[in-house]
Amino acid sequence: MITFLCYPRCTTCQKAKKWLDDNAIAYDFRDIKLNNPTAQELSAWHTKSGLPTKKFFNTSGLLYKSMDLKTKLPTMTDEEQINLLATDGMLVKRPMVIGDDFVLVGFKESDWKEKLAK
Repeated sequence: MITFLCYPRCTTCQKAKKWLDDNAIAYDFRDIKLNNPTAQELSAWHTKSGLPTKKFFNTSGLLYKSMDLKTKLPTMTDEEQINLLATDGMLVKRPMVIGDDFVLVGFKESDWKEKLAK
């Protein structure tokens, strides 16, 4: 079973949840604000995803902007970025789906269909 991480008040997360439900895809639900990913989880997901660490940041979030991370991230190591992400779920891009051999960050229906639809 996949793990679905989202922030319930996020409209994109709501669309993603509806898509999962409409496609009868079973998942474990995890509220990213109440149960923030740990640095260890983020590190494993980063490796599994093959994406650059910066893709895990919610660049449109208020916290990202107030911390001026657009300027700071380029000078940070992957480890520093992962440790920062682990401090607050609102920094993490959502929704996110974690499977046995893949990680999807953000909701792009075509990608989700390719990995999840039967």
